[in-house]
Amino acid sequence: MNEILIASDHAGFSLKEKIKPYLQKLKAGIKDMGTYSKERCDYPQFAGKLAELISRGKYKRGILICKTGIGNSIIANRFSGVRAALCYNVSAARLSRQHNDSNILVLGAAFVNEKSARRIIRAWLNTEFMSGRHSRRLSQIKNIEREIRCNKK
Repeated sequence: MNEILIASDHAGFSLKEKIKPYLQKLKAGIKDMGTYSKERCDYPQFAGKLAELISRGKYKRGILICKTGIGNSIIANRFSGVRAALCYNVSAARLSRQHNDSNILVLGAAFVNEKSARRIIRAWLNTEFMSGRHSRRLSQIKNIEREIRCNKK
């Protein structure tokens, strides 16, 4: 298993710290990109740094945690090639991998406790992309991303 990036804001810090040992138990290498305390901070800086590394191909997968997961999802999905999926349950995590080949799992600490986060993470890490008709859809997403980049120039 490749190294997994993980980051949170202050609202997701406690959950992040609880799941890091679980990731290590799964033999996943982890790179913690912050925050490193419960001190109030702004989630875009952490989500942006993690998503940029995924977008540039430096890492294959990452996990983001904030209070609801919504803000992190919005930021992460601004980056080309990032498919960040906000998942509050195991079924959504599996489907995000099978159908969308998600490369960032986003958790909302206000809605996911440690036990459910572990189950969600395990499902997300162990589920493969199904390909087939879903590959066609990912190609369409890539084409839209290319069009957007071209229109910005």
